[in-house]
Amino acid sequence: MMEWRLISLLVIFFLSVGFDFHGFLFAHANPIRLELIHRDNPLLNGQVRRPKQTQLERFNELVRNDIIRHRIISYKRGQWGASTRRNDLELEASIEMPMHSGADFGTGQYFVEVKVGKPAQQFLLIADTASELTWMNCRHGCGNKCGTHKGRLLDRRRVFHADRSSSFRPVPCSSEMCKVGLADLFRSPKCPFPSTPCGYEFSYIDGSVALGFFANDTITVNLTSGRKMMLDNMLIGCTESTKGQGFQGANGVLGLGYANYTFATTAAKKFGGKFSYCLVDHLSPKNISNYLVFGGKRNHNKHSLVGNVQYTKLLLGVIPPFYVVNVSGISIGGKMLNITSDVWDVNAGGGTIIDSGTSLMLLAEPAYAPVMMALELAVSPYDRLVSDDGPFEYCFDSTKFNESLVPKLAIHFADGARFEPPVKSYIIDVAPQKKCLGFVPVSWPGTSIIGNIMQQNHLWEFDLGCHKVGFAPSSCT
Repeated sequence: MMEWRLISLLVIFFLSVGFDFHGFLFAHANPIRLELIHRDNPLLNGQVRRPKQTQLERFNELVRNDIIRHRIISYKRGQWGASTRRNDLELEASIEMPMHSGADFGTGQYFVEVKVGKPAQQFLLIADTASELTWMNCRHGCGNKCGTHKGRLLDRRRVFHADRSSSFRPVPCSSEMCKVGLADLFRSPKCPFPSTPCGYEFSYIDGSVALGFFANDTITVNLTSGRKMMLDNMLIGCTESTKGQGFQGANGVLGLGYANYTFATTAAKKFGGKFSYCLVDHLSPKNISNYLVFGGKRNHNKHSLVGNVQYTKLLLGVIPPFYVVNVSGISIGGKMLNITSDVWDVNAGGGTIIDSGTSLMLLAEPAYAPVMMALELAVSPYDRLVSDDGPFEYCFDSTKFNESLVPKLAIHFADGARFEPPVKSYIIDVAPQKKCLGFVPVSWPGTSIIGNIMQQNHLWEFDLGCHKVGFAPSSCT
């Protein structure tokens, strides 16, 4: 379930069956915050090595990875036949956590600095809203003689030395946790003998594989008060070998999916059942950070809001581990488009998810065609550019482009809320003097996705206790 690209945030999440609502009553007073790390951020020097790319080349790869991610979602829904219309792809208290946009390393496009073990060891993990497990490259059982990590190490990756952590506890195959809890969530843990650690082999759609075993350990987080807090007995994966390029540049994955045992689930229980993030423009300077916040109120973000907060229902557990919203339609220039309601109906094979790990907006074909037709008409005064095998269907010469003349697109939710992204989020710059309509088609039946470029310049607040998501325009500063 890994795909990567230019700038994608990543981070949507939380809970599934078995959520302890009683935990809301004991929410910690201080939020925690994680910083999102941009792939070109100096913090990543020495960890990420990637060739220079033009903006168009980056978008080519971005779209490719979005499509891989959609195939994962289709697979989880039993729609394995669903794909894009293109056939040129082959496979592939509160906490305040800094998150920086990642290079194109996998399911999530943003990195989070995470400290694991006692004493703490620090890693850069892909923040992945489609992953149920938090894992890192790991060595265990070799004491001080641990060598390099097995697998392709194209980057200088950190490895978690489990033997050096006093709080590290493997999950045994004989445990109820392995035989029931993890078996239900991860499907058939590897257990050759009752005494061995409960093992896993994750095969991602892009061909990457992570092999290791489950354990419990401590994760240390920063509170917004400036203090630190230890989250004990967190489920982690000790990944002893990897195959493929799906994890290039990362030390592992931070599981933010909506399921039991994920980091998101545990953090929500301890910190009030809410999380929020705000994404700056994906072309912002590399030294601008974003934050993923668990718990707390929205006070620390209120100064950056430039509009009212709207709320719409969040459908949790409908397409686990994703975050589903009930869309009723799309309008352009105030006119509702003629899109069959089945496109937005999960029970009819459609539905829409908010996903920070996908970059662009993916639309099932019955919605893609009318959206493109309306926007193509709006930009028809500008010279269309012939396709150069890029990922976008419609591009044009933007030398004389006037954004104010473009009719506004709005996504309408069934309960009356309306999301109006800025024009730059769907008519996007891909090269000097070249803009493209930033939508990707997926075959029907299929899931539509509101990606992180659409989400940018908005605050997003996921209230898991009340099953709703709030959003408002923001400078995100």
